[in-house]
This record gives sequence, C-alpha cells and structure tokens, in this order.
Amino acid sequence: MKLKGDAASMARKWKGAVESLDDFAKARPKLIVDAIFGAGLNQDFPQAIVDNAQAPGASIVAVDVPSGLDGLTGKPRGAAIKADLTVTFFRKKPGHVLMPGRDLCGEIIVADIGIPGSVLNEIGIKLHENSAPNLPALRFDTHKYARGHAIIWSGPELHTGASRLAAMACARSGAGLTTIIGEEAALRIHAHHLSSIMLRPLHDAEKLFADKRIAAWCIGPAAGTTSETRDAVRHALQTDAAAVLDADALTVFADDPGTLFSSIKSNPDRDVVMTPHEGEFRRLFKSLVKASDSKIELARAAARESGAIVILKGPDTVIAHPDGTAAINSNAPPKLATAGSGDVLAGIVTGLLAQGMDGFEAAAAAVWLHGDAANRVKRRTVIAEDLIEELARE
Repeated sequence: MKLKGDAASMARKWKGAVESLDDFAKARPKLIVDAIFGAGLNQDFPQAIVDNAQAPGASIVAVDVPSGLDGLTGKPRGAAIKADLTVTFFRKKPGHVLMPGRDLCGEIIVADIGIPGSVLNEIGIKLHENSAPNLPALRFDTHKYARGHAIIWSGPELHTGASRLAAMACARSGAGLTTIIGEEAALRIHAHHLSSIMLRPLHDAEKLFADKRIAAWCIGPAAGTTSETRDAVRHALQTDAAAVLDADALTVFADDPGTLFSSIKSNPDRDVVMTPHEGEFRRLFKSLVKASDSKIELARAAARESGAIVILKGPDTVIAHPDGTAAINSNAPPKLATAGSGDVLAGIVTGLLAQGMDGFEAAAAAVWLHGDAANRVKRRTVIAEDLIEELARE
C-alpha cells in the first residue's frame, strides 16, 4: 500500500519491526491497536484482516472507529474489527451509537484534542446523542388539568392490555388526568385492573374530541386496523391537542399514508409523534426504505414527509423532527425487547406532551426515560409493568 500525507510521515518515523498481517496471529499479542482505517473508509474492508486481527486472548483498542466500521451509518463496510475499547476525538460519531457499531466499538472514550466546542455552533450540528431530560417542574400552584388531561384509545374486549399499559405509563409520567375511552365490554375489563385511570364509553367520543381541556391523545396500542381506528385518528388530528400515533394507528394507513400525512400537516402548530418499530416503518414509508441505509436519514426523511416527529424504535432508537433535528438514543438495554414495551413508551410520550412539553423534547425524553427505567430493574429480564413501576422513582 502506498502511503500519503500524515500516514507516510508517521511511517517514516517508525523505527521498530514491521511484520506481515499474515504472521500476526502467530505472534500471540496481548494488545492490538487497530489504526488501519478510521471513519473515512470508502471501500469494503477485507474479512481476512479481521480474521488475523481477532487473535485469541488479545485486547483490541481501536483508534477513532474499529476498522471497517462506517462512522456515519454504524454498519460495517464489508467486514469490521470488533474492539474492546475505542478512543475517538472531540465528539462521538453516529457510528459509535448506532447498531451494530455500538457493539463493535466496545467501551468508548472521547479524548479532548483541543478542538473548541464553539465549532459545533459554527457548522450548525442538528444531531446529538440523547441524554437525561429536564422534566416539567411539579409546581405548588397547579391542579390536575394544568398538568394535562390525556386520552388513551382502547382496543376491543380481548385486546385491552396494550392501552392499559399506555395509560398507566402516561399517568406515571406526570399527566394530571388520564382517561381510557373504549367499548363498554373493554371498559369492564379495564375496570377490574384500574383505579386512578378514568373510563369513558365510545359514545362520549364526540364530546371528548370537542373538549378543549384535552391536552393529548394516544391512539394505536392494540386498537385494531379498522375503520374505527382510522376515524379516531382523523378526529384527533382535527383538534388542537397533541397526538401520539402508535402501532395500529400507523398500520391502518399503510395503503394510504398521504391521507394521514395531510391530516398531520393541516395543523403544523400541533405536536404529533409517531412511534413505529422497523416493520411498521417499512409499511408506512415504503417509498423511503430503499433510498438510504442510514437509520438517521430514514427517520429524518420520514419526519419531513409526514410532518410528525418520528421515533424510529430499536436498540438504537432515532428521534427525528421535520426540520432535520435528530437524536440517537444509546441507553436502552436488551431487556427492553419484551411485549408491551412499546405501549409503555407511547404512554410516556403522551404523558409528557399532556404536561406541555415541546414535541421533540417530549419524544426524546420519553425514549431516554424508557431506557433508564429498564436499566433500573435489577432482574435479568423485565416485563412491561416493571417499566411503569420504575418510571417515577427518584
């Protein structure tokens, strides 16, 4: 390989031995410093080098990013080295927190090399790693309606659990009043489980849609992909209240996303948050999924196309605003991969919106709180109810 620039200059200064990678494993090193390629890699990285570098018993420290890892997408370009420790500079790159890059990097240390933080303002960065939020203050001069009335749309009689999880998470997140609306048969099931959550029958829907005190709607958890769900979304989006659209509220528009997006954009001053997992995202944004292999750019494009704040869920959840602002979440443990986890997240977002938080801030805060709740559970695995119990703990 012909070296140029700094690489050639540094190579001339090295006076030690130089060995072929083919003989690398035979040397049985204890420590390997991987500095073959950094974030600027523009070609596929060979599997043969990875096989030689992953010597048994050796610890690997990567400089900037493990060789082979794309610093923008978090995906390997060809093969990639798996490091125990990665030392990067100034700030993390997207590839350090997006999967599988986060796993390939191991422990990450960000080293200060003298670049002033003001550089970020000069270049107008709109992407950051999600962090612990500032939550709405609990004031002495408040009341339940001031803290927000949230409405959760129930699923049918045998599918009530998801909306109940969302409602409890909404209340635990600080909403002053949380109400479930649904069919009477479903409400009878809810009544056996709930005390602090209000229940309203479906024939009250028109009154609730007209009630100016309603601060936020949550529609979708096990709601069913029915015309009733479509109508509920349409009516909620005709109000000034914030809305969280999850699960079935997204899938029911898979064959007609334009209608949903037009309804969202009809009131740009009202916050709408969509919470798709990857399957729901592919169904709703068919035109986007082939356009990019970057999760960040997919989420941004979806937010721009729909007019909503998009939480593209996963172990590396991305939160995106239509203006291009985005955050990557990195505190979610594998324990969150459990039934009902997404319903809890939808409820947290709804509870924060009901309290008047800005839509993007509420979405980002909810994702962080969701991961933090799972980390607080001391058991090896969690169920969705565990997350709700941990939400309000100091």
